[in-house]
Amino acid sequence: METIQPIAWINQVPFYEVSMRQSMLKLHRDLPPTKIWGYNGYFPGPIFRVWRNQMIRVLWKNELPLKHFLPIDTTIHGAEKDKPEVRTVVHLHGSVTPDMSDGYPEAWFTNGFKEVGPYFSLKIYEYPNKQPATSLWYHDHAMGITRLNIYAGLAGFYIIHDTEEQSLGLPNGPFEIPLLIQDRSFHSDGSLLYPSQPDPPVADVNPSVLPDFFGDTILVNGKVWPYVEVEPRRYRFRILNGSNARFYRLSLSNGGPFVQIGTDQGLLSAPVNVTELLLAPAERADVLVDFSSSFGEEITIKNDAASPFPQGEMPDAQSTEFVMQIRVTKSLSSPDHSKLPHTLTHVPKLKESTQYKTRNLLLNMRTDEFKRNIHLLNNQLWSEPITESPRLWNVEIWSFINLTEATHPIHLHLVRFQILDRQPFDQEIYEENSKLVPTGSRVTPDPNEQGWKDTVRADPGEITRIIVPFGPYTGLYVWHCHILEHEDYEMMRPYVVIQ
Repeated sequence: METIQPIAWINQVPFYEVSMRQSMLKLHRDLPPTKIWGYNGYFPGPIFRVWRNQMIRVLWKNELPLKHFLPIDTTIHGAEKDKPEVRTVVHLHGSVTPDMSDGYPEAWFTNGFKEVGPYFSLKIYEYPNKQPATSLWYHDHAMGITRLNIYAGLAGFYIIHDTEEQSLGLPNGPFEIPLLIQDRSFHSDGSLLYPSQPDPPVADVNPSVLPDFFGDTILVNGKVWPYVEVEPRRYRFRILNGSNARFYRLSLSNGGPFVQIGTDQGLLSAPVNVTELLLAPAERADVLVDFSSSFGEEITIKNDAASPFPQGEMPDAQSTEFVMQIRVTKSLSSPDHSKLPHTLTHVPKLKESTQYKTRNLLLNMRTDEFKRNIHLLNNQLWSEPITESPRLWNVEIWSFINLTEATHPIHLHLVRFQILDRQPFDQEIYEENSKLVPTGSRVTPDPNEQGWKDTVRADPGEITRIIVPFGPYTGLYVWHCHILEHEDYEMMRPYVVIQ
C-alpha cells in the first residue's frame, strides 16, 4: 500500500486530492485481473499518515462509471429506483470531525460532484486530527449501497501519529505493517461475486439484500491469502477487520502471543498478551509480535470465528480458516532497538454518575413486507424522528439490549467511548413484558478492551453498556451496526449533538 502525499500546502494546511476510479487489478497470481473500485484506483486505497493537531483537507472526487457492477436492491431505503445507481460519500471512521466532513449517508455525490439529498455534501472535507495517535480507516458510506461500495474496494487506512507514541520506541518504518483483512468470493473469470439473492431466495425481490455476506476467500491488503517475509525481530501490525459481516478470532500457528498495545482509538494504558484476538467488522487492534527466535519458521495467522458470530458455522478448514502467512526468512538488516514499554499512555477510567443520562437501546428484528428480517436499532427505521439528542460535553451511558441471536458491532460517529460492562438477561421475560431481568452479574471488559473505543461488540442475550462523552462538535451524526448488510437495511439511526 502506498502512502499518499499532499498535492499542495495552502495556508500551511496540506491539501490532498483522491479520485474514486474503476481499475483491473491482479489479486492473486492464479486469478485473472479483477474489476475493483478504488481510491486513486488502488485496493485498498492509499494510506494517509498524518500528525496530531495538523489539519488536512481532502478533495474527494467520484470518477466512477454511472452503472454499478454489483446487484442493487431498490426496495431498501436510500437505494430506490429514482436514485442514481452509483453514489459515494466518504466517512473517516473513528475521526473527531465536524459534521459537514463526517460523510453523512445521505450527503452522497455522483460522478461530477452533483450534490443531492437533504444534507449538503462538501466537496472538500476538513480533518482536524485533534486526537491521539491511532489507526483509523476511510470508506464509503452512501445510503443503501455501503455494503456494495466497500465490497467493490472503497476502503483504506488513515493513521494518526503523535510525539508521545513516537517516544515509546515501538517498531516503525518497514517493521510497522498495516493489515486490512476482508473476505470476498470470485467468479471463475476473476470478477467479484456478490450474490443477488440470499439462500433461500426472496420470491418477490430480485436483487435482494442479504442478511449478511460471508466470502469463501480471505484477502489481506487486497491480496488473496498472501505472505509477508520478515526479519527475526519485533514487528508492529495494525490490524483492521474491513469485512462486510465476518468476525475474525485470530491466532498464530506457532502458539505465540500477540502483544496488544492499542485498540480502535489509540494506545492502551499497558500492553496485554493475548493468544487469540477477536475482531468484529470495523474493530482495530494494534499489536506487536516478536519473531526474534523464529528464524526459518513459516507462521500462519489463523481464524476460528463462527459466521454469523457467535452461533454460525465454523471457518472452512481448507479456506477461511487461514488468513495469511508470515515467513521469517529475511536476514537481520540492523540490530533491533525497538522497545516494549511497561506503560504506554494514560487512559483515564470514566466512572458512572447518577447525573449522567442513561439510554436503553434495543437491538432487535422484525420482518418486512417480503418476509425478510430487518435488523433495527430501538425498533425504529432510519426515517423516523431523531430520538437521541445528547448535549455538547454531556456524558451519557448507552445500554445496548441485544434481542437477536447475533453479535452486532455498534459504531458511533464523532465520539470515542469506553465499555463499562456486559450482563446477561432473561430474553423471554423482556419480550413478554419489556422488563429487564438480569441472569448474571455485570462483567467488565477484557483488558485489551479497556481503552478508548469507537466500535463495541454487543453480544446476543446481553446488555452492553458504554459510557460516552459527547463532543467536541455539535451537529448531525449517525450510529449503526457495522455489519454492512444490517447497516444498509435499517440498522442505522441519525443522532444530533445539540448546544
